Amino acid sequence: MSPEVGVLRSASDVMPVGAAPTGRGGAMSGMPVPAPASPFKAERLDALENKTVYLVDTGFGGSYNFMLQLQKWFAGHMPSVTTVRKRKSGNVFRDDNNTLWEEIKEKGDAVVVGVAG
Repeated sequence: MSPEVGVLRSASDVMPVGAAPTGRGGAMSGMPVPAPASPFKAERLDALENKTVYLVDTGFGGSYNFMLQLQKWFAGHMPSVTTVRKRKSGNVFRDDNNTLWEEIKEKGDAVVVGVAG
């Protein structure tokens, strides 16, 4: 196995979204392939000032402490940002319901879903 698999040397090494893999770059060579745009992804915010950011703990080991530290960072470095820490329901890898996600859509401007370890 080559230690250079996955190393990008230039922008031309990245396969355009929707392009077929070839011998140079792309999925067949181990080169990274950009993920297609998700219909579920929200538009990027220009700034976080005066916004509400939900910090979602997935229940994975360490995610509670990570979100607590992130909340403290926001309080100290970006005090105009309101943070809301929540624990995701259900299993670490799946949800039991959509209640939290609906709350975030209604009341939040951004979300950080945390996995630690």
